[in-house]
Amino acid sequence: MRKVICYLIFAFTTSLLVGCKTDNVDGIVIGDTLFVHQSFSRNKKMKKLIQQSLNKDTNALVSLKNFPNGGAASSYDLGYVITQIIYRLGEEEFISLVKRFPENEQDFEGLIDVGL
Repeated sequence: MRKVICYLIFAFTTSLLVGCKTDNVDGIVIGDTLFVHQSFSRNKKMKKLIQQSLNKDTNALVSLKNFPNGGAASSYDLGYVITQIIYRLGEEEFISLVKRFPENEQDFEGLIDVGL
């Protein structure tokens, strides 16, 4: 009986830990407003886009830039995520990535402004 109870506690705890949203992806902080209003699946998608962006994936960076955030304070939080990525990659590397974007996707000024 003790083994069964221990197993159930372990399984429940593990499912909670695996099924939780994350507000920090490899040192990149997702601000509270954006994080709180994300579903688990949106949070998982954002986590993947952040990781891919840190690996210099231009498509992921475009998707992250256009990530649905609900506006208002969440836009500030998304801008903060972008500025943290710029800081990690370095300005020159970020600029070289953005130059590979389609021309209509190269405008990051608004997000960077609110992110700072």
